[in-house]
Amino acid sequence: MDMDLITNILYAMIRTGTPLLIIALGEMVCEKSGVLNLGQEGMILMGAVAGFIVTLLTGSLFFGFLMAMAAGVIMSQLFAMITLGLNANQVATGLALTIFGTGLSAFIGADFVGQPIQGLDVIVIPLLSDIPVIGKMLFAQDAIVYLSFGLFTALYWFFRSSRTGLIVKAVGENPHAANAIGLPVMRTRYLAVAFGGAMAGLAGGYLSLAYTPMWAENMSAGRGWIALALVVFASWRTERVLLGAYLFGLASILHLVAQGLGFSVSPNLLAMLPYVATVLVLVMMSRNQSRSKMFAPMSLGKPFHVGS
Repeated sequence: MDMDLITNILYAMIRTGTPLLIIALGEMVCEKSGVLNLGQEGMILMGAVAGFIVTLLTGSLFFGFLMAMAAGVIMSQLFAMITLGLNANQVATGLALTIFGTGLSAFIGADFVGQPIQGLDVIVIPLLSDIPVIGKMLFAQDAIVYLSFGLFTALYWFFRSSRTGLIVKAVGENPHAANAIGLPVMRTRYLAVAFGGAMAGLAGGYLSLAYTPMWAENMSAGRGWIALALVVFASWRTERVLLGAYLFGLASILHLVAQGLGFSVSPNLLAMLPYVATVLVLVMMSRNQSRSKMFAPMSLGKPFHVGS
């Protein structure tokens, strides 16, 4: 395997792992506050179709990404109103949100399937992009990839060093104790869910505006479910989310690598790898439930009643 091939594999790994990283970071914040939102797939698709349509009609990628994030936030607040406002079951509501988002995105985008647009340009950083192996991987990417690096850094600091990050974790661990000392439990959870929706919408926008600049039904291809498993795999730790996203990204492109190397393995079989990896991660975590519970927010998925 020559150096150019390794460089291109690492470059593709970062691009493929970027939407997973963005979704997983948003879901991690949501779960840190004690809310389990399984509607990621629906929010991604709504973000993808909304961003694509706005970009196609206005010619502005900036407005496209804004609308993608807005669509994710709207979907997430629908989930929040039902689960936080009406104390509905979070798992059932999240699954319903995925089904709703998948169907609605297909309906809205029916007339836009296959229409190409001009995607994001690559931003090459002089000198740094010439570093062997890692130069192209880290310093010759598009703006959303660089933004994902910034999001990771910001959230790493947010949960380790900021007072607001401690409030989010306190709300997720014991909302009753947090409420007793005057912390805004419901407001924190609504904002955390909104942030998760914005990130899911941004990831959807990245898929339809940068990664494959076109709209197609179900183009998220299960990335929302993979991101949910990734948060568990990462034990709700920001740095592990980064590592896991790129590992899953690498698994997603192995079928292309194998074809390039001339292996005769079925590409369909290799394309299953990220989903097989997801199942294996969940199986491994379920075998050691005590360890998983030790890192998971104590009140994850549990309803909170003000005044109870």
